[in-house]
Amino acid sequence: MARVKLQDVAKLAGVSVTTVSRVLNNRGYLSKQTINKVHQAMEELNYRPNAVARQLYKQRTDLVGLVFPTVNNPFFGQLEAELETRLYELGYRVVMGNSQNNPGKEEQYLQLLFNGQIDGLIVGAHNEGIEAYHNTNLPIVSIERIVSKQIPVVAADNYQGGCLATQRLLDAGCQHIIHTNYPATLATPNQERRRGYEELMTKYGREKLTYEISFDLPDDQKAGKRVPEDVKVIGYDGASSTRLLFPDLTTIQQPIPEMAQAAVDLLQKRLAGQAVESVTLPVKLIPGLTG
Repeated sequence: MARVKLQDVAKLAGVSVTTVSRVLNNRGYLSKQTINKVHQAMEELNYRPNAVARQLYKQRTDLVGLVFPTVNNPFFGQLEAELETRLYELGYRVVMGNSQNNPGKEEQYLQLLFNGQIDGLIVGAHNEGIEAYHNTNLPIVSIERIVSKQIPVVAADNYQGGCLATQRLLDAGCQHIIHTNYPATLATPNQERRRGYEELMTKYGREKLTYEISFDLPDDQKAGKRVPEDVKVIGYDGASSTRLLFPDLTTIQQPIPEMAQAAVDLLQKRLAGQAVESVTLPVKLIPGLTG
C-alpha cells in the first residue's frame, strides 16, 4: 500500500497543503471547522505525520539531554526522574547520559547540541576542563556545578547546609567534627558547605578536619564504630530513596523537586533567548537518631 501523503489529506479535506501543514504545526489562525476537517481526513486515511519533517519545519527536536555522573547516586537518580517528569509535561523527551567521570561522554552530548540534534542540555557531571562550555551561549543549564560564566547554575544553599549540620553536632556536644567534601579543585557550589563548616569551627575554637572524597564512585567504608553511640553522623542530600532505606539518618535535605523545576524553568527561558541568572534554593535539617 502506498504511503499516505500530505497532498492526500489536503484533497480529502478540501483544503490546501499549506493549510494541512499549518494544522499539524499549530501555526496561524484557523477556524475550528477547518481544523476538524483536516483531523477527520487524517483519521480516515490513517495518516501519520513525518516527525523528522515536522522537526525541520519547527527547527527543534523536542529532545533535551541530561548528563549526570551516575543514577546509582540517590540524589542524581531522583533528580533525573524529577527532570524527566517535568520535561515530559512540556512535550520534551529526554536523552539521559551517565558520564561516570568520563569527559569524552559529556563532550558527545555537547556535540549533539552543537549539531542541532537536541534542543538543550541540563548537566551535573563533574568533568573538568571541557572548553566547549566557555565558548557557547547555547541553552545549557547546570545543577550543582560551576561550568562557566555564561551558564546558569541551580544549587541548594550549601553554605546554609554546612552551618546547619555543624551547629547540630556542636549542640550535641561533639568535640571532634569531620567534614567530607569533593576535592577543593572541583568547581561546584557544594564547596560552600566547607566554608560554613570551617567558619563555625573557627568561631567555636575547634580544629577543622576536612576530608576530600570523590562521591561519584563511592567505596564502602567500615570502621567498626557504632552510630550514634561512638560517632554521630549527619548526611547530605536527603533523597527519597535514602530516607526510605535510612529513616533514622539525620540529614540536610536539598529541595530536589524544586531544583528540577528551577532548572527546567531556566532552560525554557534560555530556549526563548531570555537572559537568566543562577538560582539558589534553601535546605533544611531533617532530625534523626544518628546525629
